[in-house]
Amino acid sequence: MIGRLFAALAAGMLALSAPAAGEDAFALDPARIDRTLDGFVEKGRVIGGEVLIWQDGAERYYHTAGLADREAARPFSRDTLVQLYSMTKPVTGVALMQQWEAGKFGLDDPLAWYIPAFANVQVADGTNPDGTPHLRPPSRPIVIRDLLRHTAGLTYGGGDTYAEKVWGELQPLAREHTLEQFAELLAQVPLRYDPGTHWHYSAAIDVQARLVEIFSGQKFDEYVRDHIFLPLGMKDSGWKRGRDDLPRLAAIYEGERGSVLTRRSDEQWLDRNYSGHPMTEGGAGIVSTIDDYMRFARMLLGDGEVDGARILKPATVKIIMTDQLDPKITERLWLPSKGAVGYGVNGAVRIAQPQTEREDRGTVGEYIWDGASSVLFWVDPVNDLAVVFMTQRMPNDITLHHDLRAAVYGAEYLGPVAD
Repeated sequence: MIGRLFAALAAGMLALSAPAAGEDAFALDPARIDRTLDGFVEKGRVIGGEVLIWQDGAERYYHTAGLADREAARPFSRDTLVQLYSMTKPVTGVALMQQWEAGKFGLDDPLAWYIPAFANVQVADGTNPDGTPHLRPPSRPIVIRDLLRHTAGLTYGGGDTYAEKVWGELQPLAREHTLEQFAELLAQVPLRYDPGTHWHYSAAIDVQARLVEIFSGQKFDEYVRDHIFLPLGMKDSGWKRGRDDLPRLAAIYEGERGSVLTRRSDEQWLDRNYSGHPMTEGGAGIVSTIDDYMRFARMLLGDGEVDGARILKPATVKIIMTDQLDPKITERLWLPSKGAVGYGVNGAVRIAQPQTEREDRGTVGEYIWDGASSVLFWVDPVNDLAVVFMTQRMPNDITLHHDLRAAVYGAEYLGPVAD
C-alpha cells in the first residue's frame, strides 16, 4: 500500500510547462551576479562568499568575493571549508530515504516500532486547575513521515512552553550524548502539538539520523561517508573536524544587519567540533566546500545520479522534492517567510509563483534549503539549474538570499505556471 501511495504521489507531482519566451524565461547574466556578490562584501553584509551555478549539464558560473578570514587576509576560494549548519539536513534526509529504498521501514510506520521510548510520549496541552502542566496522549502516534516533514510535534528547545522547559532540563542534543541517548531523552520531552497538525521546526532530523543508525547498523557519520560522500566524490565533506582544518576554514562573522561584523573565535569552532564529542547531529555539523556540495545538489538535479554514481532512485528523488504537507496543516511557523512554498523531505519546495515583489524569485517545483551561517542552495529542475551560495555570516540573513536569487533569475522573473 505504501509503495502504491508514493508511486501515485511521485506521478502526481506538479506538471510544469517549459519556460516560454518573455517573462517566464531567463538567461544567466554573470555580470549581474558578480555585482551582487561583490556588493555584499563592499557594503559589509558579508566578509566574503562565493557562488557556483550548474546548468544544462555544465558549470555555467563561479565567482568569489571578499575574505574567508579577514584577520588573516585569506580570500574565499573553491578550497575554502564552510560550516553548513542546517544545509546538513537534506543530506540526512537522503540517508534515511536510502534506507526506505532498501525496505527497512515504511513511511507510515509508527516511530515507536523502532525507538520504543516514543510509545509513551505525551502532548503538553495547557495547564491543570492547580497550575501544573496538563499532559495527555497524542491523538495518533508519530510516524516516520512526520519526522521528514516537521509535523511530529517535536521541539528544538529555546521557547517558553512547557515542552521547551523540559528540553532545557534534559538537553537531548548535548555534545556528550550519543544519538541513541539523544533519542531516549527526546522521548521524555512532551510534544508541542498532536502529530500531523502543525509544521514546527524541530530535532526531528536528528531522530532521522538515529534511525539511519538503527536500520544500517553503522554510526551515522560513517554511514553518510560510505553511502553519500564517497560515492558522490565529496572528498572534503564530513563531521568531527579539528585544528588541521583551520588553514582552510572560513571564519564565522556575527552581527545584526547594518552592524560591523565581528569574528567568532577559532576556539568556539574547535570546542563545537571536537572529535571526542559523541554527538553527530543529523540537523547540523557538516563542513564542506562549494564544489562538494554542488555534487550533492547535482545528484538531486540528476534524479539521484552524478557522473554515473547513483545513490537514489529517480522516484525517491521526486518524493524528496515534492510538497508533503497536507493543505489542512495551516500552522507553519516561519515557513511562509520563504515564500510560496511547501515542504518536502528536509527542504522547502516551491508550489506557486512568487506572490509579491518582496518574495524570492524562483520556479515552481524547485527544492531549497539554507543554514544558520547564511549558506543557501537550491535545485530548479524546470531550468535544469543548481545553485550553491557559501558564506559564513550569522545570524542567517535571508535578505542575501533574496538579492542573490534576483541576480540569478532577474528581478521580474516568475517562472512557468503550474499546469
